[in-house]
Amino acid sequence: MRGQPGFWDIDERYVRLSEAGDPLEKLDAVVAWEVFRKPLGKALKRSDGAKGGRPPYDAVLMFKVLVLQALYNLSDDQAEFQIQDRLSFMRFLGLGMADRVPDAKTIWLFREHLAQAGAIRTLFARFDTHLAEAGYLAMGGQIVDATIVAAPRQRNTGEEKAAIRAGEVPEEWKARPARLRQKDRDARWTVKFSKAKPAAPGRPQQVDIAVPSFGYKNHAAIDRQHGFIRGWSVTNAASHDGAQLANVLDRSNTGSRVWADTAYRSAKNEEWLEKNGYVSDIHRKKPKGRPTGERTSRANGRRSKVRSAVEHVFARQKGPMALFVRTIGIVRAEAKIGMANLAYNLTRFVWHQGRGVPA
Repeated sequence: MRGQPGFWDIDERYVRLSEAGDPLEKLDAVVAWEVFRKPLGKALKRSDGAKGGRPPYDAVLMFKVLVLQALYNLSDDQAEFQIQDRLSFMRFLGLGMADRVPDAKTIWLFREHLAQAGAIRTLFARFDTHLAEAGYLAMGGQIVDATIVAAPRQRNTGEEKAAIRAGEVPEEWKARPARLRQKDRDARWTVKFSKAKPAAPGRPQQVDIAVPSFGYKNHAAIDRQHGFIRGWSVTNAASHDGAQLANVLDRSNTGSRVWADTAYRSAKNEEWLEKNGYVSDIHRKKPKGRPTGERTSRANGRRSKVRSAVEHVFARQKGPMALFVRTIGIVRAEAKIGMANLAYNLTRFVWHQGRGVPA
């Protein structure tokens, strides 16, 4: 009958999705998902099922759900809906029309178990090992930078802010556990300054702007040769970028040079880099009260041509991936941002594989 679904209709729809260039089909075909199974099993520590109950979802399937959330900026409720609604998501997860779909609570619990176990770093390291085995060694030196990741803004009084900065819980919140659970005491406010470029002759001079932001920071280091994130850390948004330099650098990189902006240049960092065998290519700061010298300007310009590569990482995370922290606390924020870093590496791997044999 007209309008009645046929036996081959789903297959034909999948063929059309493939012809349109379904990116998830490429991702699923290129990534060896089984490399994540062992670290997932160690982190989850599930029972053997002897006590009965509904069997848990496959760990790799649930991990792929987190990848979808990272790639498409999906909340748990949105993830549940989109998996049921989109054929491309179902095919990526290996689910049929009659299969059960993880609900929002199941997705939340799975991510919570990984976050509390600190498993995201282990999963990230496991894929980094897989990259090396595939020929994508960390080489060419490292480029370091950080970006602010926004979180839901907190509406706190001056007294509450002072207590939080002191590492204490405001008295009013102690008597209201439900309110306390909704308050993020780890995220911080910061101000991002943007310097106006000098105006052309005859044109009005623009003013500098300051944009207040609330949330966390994603500190990352990429290798120059392949552009994969090799090291990362998560702090509150008010944390100084330069303080994380030693925490994000990858000791396995075959190149010794390190590129970064002026926020990372300090006597302490320069001493640490030299002591650990690195060569600093960090931007030099403008002298106080004097214009930047021509030689320094040329050197900084040369460094910028290399350093700008790390901006592509954050542009993708802030653009198509729309990275945003919806959770409460730095432990969950680290899991969220860590999954975004891992998801970026997954898509970068697909791009490299599409170009041919790795260098």
